[in-house]
Amino acid sequence: MIQELDLVALVTDRPARQLRRGDVGTVVHVYGSSDLYEVEFVNRIGGPAKGDTVGVLTLNANEVRPLI
Repeated sequence: MIQELDLVALVTDRPARQLRRGDVGTVVHVYGSSDLYEVEFVNRIGGPAKGDTVGVLTLNANEVRPLI
């Protein structure tokens, strides 16, 4: 079960948001159904995250996978 502050990876590309499959984001909110998440993605250029938000997306459970 995915919880707030968990790291997740995108399952598919999101070209309109310049996000690709495998990009890692942080769950910042779990909606009541627990199958819907608000996920923040930060920029990363050839190394660790720089910390600038590049997108906050509302995603279904089948659009992300948890990272262990």
